[in-house]
Amino acid sequence: MRREFPALDLRKPTNAGDEKRLLISHGRVTDTDQLAWIGYIQHILCFLAVAYVTETSSEDGTDGSYESCWTLITCDKQASRGRSLLRLSMMEVKWIHVALIFFFLLSVAMMGCFLWQYSLPKEEPGPSAMEVRSEAIQMCPRYPEPVPLDHPIPVLKDALEKVDMLLRHKIHSPGLPAMSAIVIYNDTVLWTGNFGKKNGSDPFSAMPNEYTIYRIASISKIFPTIMLYKLWEEGKVTSLDDPLERYAQSFIIKNPLGRLRESEQRYTADGLIFLEKGSLPLKPSPVTLRRMASQLSGLPRRLRSTSLLWRGSTQDALALLKDDVLVVDPGTRCHYSNLAFSLMAHVLADHAAEGEYQRWVSENILDRLGMEDTGFDITPPIRSQMAVGFYSSGQPAPLYDLGWYRPSGQMYSTAADLAKLAMVFLGTYHRRLLEPDTVKTMLTPLFKCSSEYFANKTGTPWEINEQLGYDIIRKDGDLDGYSATFSLVPKLRLSFIVLMAGPRPQGGDIVTQTYEYLIPAMETAFREAEKSLSSPPNPTPYVGYYTYSNLTFYEIKVGPTGVLVMQQFGPHIEELIPENYRTIKLHHLEDRVFQVVFDKEFPCILQLGSASVSLETQDGQLFNFYPFDRKGLSPGFDAPGLNTYNVVRIHRKPVFYS
Repeated sequence: MRREFPALDLRKPTNAGDEKRLLISHGRVTDTDQLAWIGYIQHILCFLAVAYVTETSSEDGTDGSYESCWTLITCDKQASRGRSLLRLSMMEVKWIHVALIFFFLLSVAMMGCFLWQYSLPKEEPGPSAMEVRSEAIQMCPRYPEPVPLDHPIPVLKDALEKVDMLLRHKIHSPGLPAMSAIVIYNDTVLWTGNFGKKNGSDPFSAMPNEYTIYRIASISKIFPTIMLYKLWEEGKVTSLDDPLERYAQSFIIKNPLGRLRESEQRYTADGLIFLEKGSLPLKPSPVTLRRMASQLSGLPRRLRSTSLLWRGSTQDALALLKDDVLVVDPGTRCHYSNLAFSLMAHVLADHAAEGEYQRWVSENILDRLGMEDTGFDITPPIRSQMAVGFYSSGQPAPLYDLGWYRPSGQMYSTAADLAKLAMVFLGTYHRRLLEPDTVKTMLTPLFKCSSEYFANKTGTPWEINEQLGYDIIRKDGDLDGYSATFSLVPKLRLSFIVLMAGPRPQGGDIVTQTYEYLIPAMETAFREAEKSLSSPPNPTPYVGYYTYSNLTFYEIKVGPTGVLVMQQFGPHIEELIPENYRTIKLHHLEDRVFQVVFDKEFPCILQLGSASVSLETQDGQLFNFYPFDRKGLSPGFDAPGLNTYNVVRIHRKPVFYS
């Protein structure tokens, strides 16, 4: 629940002095000040003009009365006193000259004062009362931890309805007859959406469903990457950063960009750096397995003089590479390469799977996860379950076989099968494929790409972009007649998968638009959910009063659910800190270690008069209680994350005197 804070007093000033103080607040010279000065000078100039007209009229014999001068000059109502003076009998010319000189000097002096005041250095304006009032209070946790959710959740239901409407609208894009999508949280399918027809050229075709087969194109690259990490776990690959030539001795490719210029070549001796003018090159950066799996290898997009339908062998590919060049120095720039994934898959298969890449994937990934409708070969039974792919022109697309490039884009799958794979990466699937630490390594961004690349960061094999403060880890796939995206938000344990039998719809990225609805809804659901907290086996050793340097005092007691509750008290605490934020809960983790937990959402920064306290910093901190004394009580605790030590037990509640 959001806490309402009292707004600042914006009542109208009760007197002129108050109004003036309001106008000149923050050191600003306001428009009202300027207008007052300008009006004052205007009256002076008006008076001088009247005097001048009178004098000239007397000299040329015209009616020199001040009354007639007012037909030429218009002054405002505030000059009424001056008008009554002008009706007096005409003064001697010499007195007019004196008056002219006096008022001229006075006007110059007043103008100088105005310019001096206006030229004074202005202080930077602080927030006005209205600005303070309108500024939104940042609520925390900013990135709430995923918690078990009890469905239905209204805010999540609304977001999923918006996703449904979005995709339902996109299905009308040219050349997109069928679409299937799925949203997963943890191990739960939150929503599935299926739109259009399996065969757009058949008016009687049925709608697709989560078991309809689509080609997944470059999503296929996830599988050779899993193979790399699995072989690394098994010790069949020594290191993710092994150079490719360790497993393919005949691998050679030119790397002209991997050598420093003559003036930059250097060697070291006794800790000193020397520059040389010679032509001796430094050792170029290697093409490693991890770089191949993360678009950092520098390898060309594909083998020269070949298409994605090339049917050569791995030895043929290595022979072609001997006279080819790396596009960039490995590890220095993101460059998309189908060649890198296909070559890595075939080399690893030759090394550890008797050259049978597809068989290894089927036995070690697909069968283990129960992905029954995922594979490589598009047989007649598979074709009958497929959504027919179309070009944007409305023409059906052929089902090409990618030959040697199969590891990079040949595979097909369903939304239901890919949901199982998503749960593996979210750490919630009931069948383990990789160790948790390995999954974490695989999901870690590796490199920030340049602005020319289509993703902000790259991973193995992910394209990663930030959205609403989260890394969106995704793998896109696009092939004739089909497009697809497999995406994850690991911090939220959230996944969105969409498969399409046609090109990507126009009008913005469909995945980004979907997460614009899902992420805020998930955050709200997490903040509002009841937290499942643990109580210690025996709360007695922790219950009692504590103090930190006799400045801050705490009482720990057992809450209604058995969870320990800590309340802060002491001089001025009740005046400064709202009651809601004087009490926290202690979630028991292990042994004598507890974690600070705030209920629901809370302001990240709590304003305490002119000071402030970061509740965001306190949330989630650990309290490490000391071993029990002879009475079975803990004598105190430390809060290492807050740099707070020796919070000691006191025997009774202290009494404070004013």
